[in-house]
Amino acid sequence: MTFRQFAFNNVLRNKRLYIAYFLSSMFTVMVFFTFAIFAFHPAFSGGSVNENALFGMAVAGGIIYVFSFFFVLYSMSSFLQSRKKEFGLLIMLGASNKQIRWMVFLENIFIGFLATVAGILAGLVFAKAILLVAENVLIISESLYFYFPTLAIVITLVSFIFLFFCISVFVSVILRTNKLVNLIKGDKQSKGEPKASVILSILAALLLIVGYGTALYVKGVNVVVAMVPVIIVVTLGTYLLFTQLSVYVIRQLKRNKSIFWRKTNMLLFSDLSFRMKDNARTFFMVAIISTVAFSAIGTLYGFQSYLTKGIKEVNPYTVTYSPWGGDSEEIIEQDINEINAILQEENIDAKMESIELTYFDTHEKDRNVLIVRASDYNRFAALGGETELSLKENEAIVVEQSGAVVAGGPKASEVLMKSSVQLDNGQEVQPSHVVESEVLSEINGYYVVHDKVYENLGRPVRSEINVAWKANEGQHDQVLDAGKKLNEQLEYKAFSVDYSLFEINKAFGPILFIGLFIGIVFFVSAGSFLYFRLFTDLEGEKQKFRSIAKIGLTQAELKKVVNRQIALLFFSPIVVALIHGAVALTALSHMFDYNLIEEASIVLGSFALIQIIYFLLVRFFYVKQVKRSIM
Repeated sequence: MTFRQFAFNNVLRNKRLYIAYFLSSMFTVMVFFTFAIFAFHPAFSGGSVNENALFGMAVAGGIIYVFSFFFVLYSMSSFLQSRKKEFGLLIMLGASNKQIRWMVFLENIFIGFLATVAGILAGLVFAKAILLVAENVLIISESLYFYFPTLAIVITLVSFIFLFFCISVFVSVILRTNKLVNLIKGDKQSKGEPKASVILSILAALLLIVGYGTALYVKGVNVVVAMVPVIIVVTLGTYLLFTQLSVYVIRQLKRNKSIFWRKTNMLLFSDLSFRMKDNARTFFMVAIISTVAFSAIGTLYGFQSYLTKGIKEVNPYTVTYSPWGGDSEEIIEQDINEINAILQEENIDAKMESIELTYFDTHEKDRNVLIVRASDYNRFAALGGETELSLKENEAIVVEQSGAVVAGGPKASEVLMKSSVQLDNGQEVQPSHVVESEVLSEINGYYVVHDKVYENLGRPVRSEINVAWKANEGQHDQVLDAGKKLNEQLEYKAFSVDYSLFEINKAFGPILFIGLFIGIVFFVSAGSFLYFRLFTDLEGEKQKFRSIAKIGLTQAELKKVVNRQIALLFFSPIVVALIHGAVALTALSHMFDYNLIEEASIVLGSFALIQIIYFLLVRFFYVKQVKRSIM
């Protein structure tokens, strides 16, 4: 057997620990390769189609590539950590440091090459499905058909072979600093009872409380101002949480005899504080990486929802028309006729209503108020499917846009309710109550009065024409085509809700698609970090449970202890990340004054479900390994 065969056989013999490293590396290669397929797709070759998507994918590819370097480096370090004794034995048998480094170099090159090839093949297998998904998410007119991506394959292969080569050299250089005594006794050297500072533990709790409290308290633009300080405080608090507070809490539980001596809790807590302290940096890194993934995807999804729902809720009409201030009646009539012609050309069955919006002086400097007849309001309410109003002759109602907030001042309804409608004869009509409605969508709010009262208002200071069309259901495609023509021919005058939503999704789709892929890469990598740390300590756990089994530990008790211990170690950083993400998305909702509960629940719930499935798989193989060692 040659030395190269010996190195390759080492990889095959340690496939249990290498499989997560291999699959995670393969996944990062596949994602990078997928982006390369998009970047060099013939539909994008001209550079005129979705340039933002191209730029975003190029940046995403760079992020994934850089992150892959650190991820693979950490993976290799974790793997080598568990093989100290093996290296020590090889040195005792006569292997030189140079041979050990060469063996590690060959192993990493071998697994890196296999992961790269497997990632490219997996990308090719799923390329058609991913292209179909991307075609719908990116909302482009061109078809992203399947093609054989020769250039993407070459770039991916060269990039990741170079990456694994650099990491192999780096790891082999680090390895030579270890001494034989440390290699042989590294896994048996006592590190002593983990200690935790009471002051630092209290500081960890205070930092998290202050960070959470600030993030949840501030609103509006203050969220942006507080963002950086909150991130710094919460990040520091998270680090102290795993290095100090968690160890302190476990030690206090161990001192509580009623808890520590209950059933198998002694086995659970015996070395839990040590493992929490030993894995603190890993847990901190996993928590931060997962938080970034949760927050990034939740923010992108929430912001898209905020934009699209805002347009839908603010404007209940299919098309609205508002002329420019200097347009003559002739131009306005031509524009309305052109809109009707476009709707007719696209065979759209729609109802039309028009109104003259009249603004009156409120005797306040630079402030006019819109006052609308009840009959006009009800015509537009019926067109948009809103509730009609019934007014008494001496009554005025304040209409305010749903959820409207005036930055830096009171809401429009508060101002209008304190004022009154001035009649031409000197009398006043007091507003009775506020109604939230999207009819006419006036940001500053307006009054609705009885038709007879309106006749006594006097002369308005200015007036505007507003026309709205409401199409029947089932004409979405025709409405989109009509919206495109209206945008081209009457830009800034005619507004189509469906076409505006289409343009937002088209512009936002690539960002969400790219963010989702990067978030998944981060999240899978975070889960793999936990896997490596868990299986790095497996040999020691086998010895511990083998010894305990000799004095009567049953299979049921073993499974119970292992399940609890794995769950605590596996979910501690994920739960922290979920809480961080929930606070971050809540702060985002405060910034936009928009409820993101539904969007946050979908994002965080999806990742939590994925993590639970991943945990069940890891637990199955871990428990299987431990059981096998004591039989």
